[in-house]
Amino acid sequence: MSLGSLRIRQDFLIAQALMNKPFGKSDDNYEPMLEMALARIRQLGAHEVGHTLGFSHNFAASAIDNASVMDYPHPMLTLKGDEVDFSNAYTTGIGVWDKVTVAYAYGNPTEGTSEKVYLNKLLTDAEAQGLRFITDSDARAADGAHPTAHLWDNGKSASDELKNVLKLRKQAIQNFSVDNIKNGEPYSVLEDVFVPLYFYHRYQTEAAIKVIGGLQYNYAVKGDPNLIPVEFIPPDVQEDALKTVLMTLSAEWIAIPKEKLPLFPPRAFGYDRTRESFNGETGPTFDPLGAAGTASDMTLSLLLNPERANRLVGNHALDNDQPGFNDVLKQLEKATLKNRFNDDYKKEIQKTINYNVIKHLKNLYASKKATQQVKAKVYVELMDIAEDADTAWADEKMYLAADIKQFLKEPEKFEPLPSPKIPDGSPIGSYQCIMD
Repeated sequence: MSLGSLRIRQDFLIAQALMNKPFGKSDDNYEPMLEMALARIRQLGAHEVGHTLGFSHNFAASAIDNASVMDYPHPMLTLKGDEVDFSNAYTTGIGVWDKVTVAYAYGNPTEGTSEKVYLNKLLTDAEAQGLRFITDSDARAADGAHPTAHLWDNGKSASDELKNVLKLRKQAIQNFSVDNIKNGEPYSVLEDVFVPLYFYHRYQTEAAIKVIGGLQYNYAVKGDPNLIPVEFIPPDVQEDALKTVLMTLSAEWIAIPKEKLPLFPPRAFGYDRTRESFNGETGPTFDPLGAAGTASDMTLSLLLNPERANRLVGNHALDNDQPGFNDVLKQLEKATLKNRFNDDYKKEIQKTINYNVIKHLKNLYASKKATQQVKAKVYVELMDIAEDADTAWADEKMYLAADIKQFLKEPEKFEPLPSPKIPDGSPIGSYQCIMD
């Protein structure tokens, strides 16, 4: 499958999952999906032409009003009542940063102006407009620290856009029905269509997490009047990001509604699961607990990343107003282990998430990358959890206490049980841009 075909397929599935119209009953109902897929190809074409001209990715552009086609854009969708609006999924034309890079690479200074003066003025004017350039090495890593440089994200504020994405995802899941497939297709296709919808928040969650314990920085040079090399992210911005990210660890948001589960029977003959399917631990049946485990595993692997934890300790030591790692641990515990539900289904979903919290705390304690200060704080947190009867899973306290204490005796022997693997979801699939 070509790069362009993978991108079309991903957006086609997203649009199909988000639709609140009977699929396949009218040609008009195909139009939003086709328009969105074609808009993706239009953006892709401009992006690859940019690489041909020698331009690098600019992953800060989506935070500056989509200033460049050299970012990886996530479709910008909005809610109109209970309907999802696809009309502005992708921008048209090149962005203001693209015009700067074309002028810098191929423009000519006016008569009497030196090339150095011409180039420096292009950059200082761009910086004065708020344009920034942050590329791959600062955007791709799980331990990334830049608050606006991410793949497949949108918006100036990562946490504000995550709130929007979660609301859109919730409404779209409510809308999801048998009408999301064509007459004559097996129900197994519904499960495949649901995958990109259920994990629709995954990339914006990553963007919001990178704000926590992050730093605002630029590729600044001496003598540049517009760029500050590095500075702390305001504490309230980080706290808002953490509060929003923790929503993705609540059964209230992550549990697939019970009334939707009959849409996902065991797979039909000839429709086996693929790398883009849900994985689970219940054999041939759909595993709703496994889906929640997979989603929470994604969030926790980023939030409890050892380098991020180390930064939180160091940043708080330098500035007590900065959130510390202890602050993150306490907010995490409150949002997960002490999050109660009366409904048995949501209770088990939350337990699945909570066990992942314990698993990732163990991972962090056993990590060779975590500092001793981080390990000490994780040790105290694990002991508190083991000894605290006031948890959302008091009925399993004996097992939990024994498990944690056994781990702390021999952490080097810890081998975490993996959660079901998250399906492939990047619109590029296993391929990368030619300049990557």
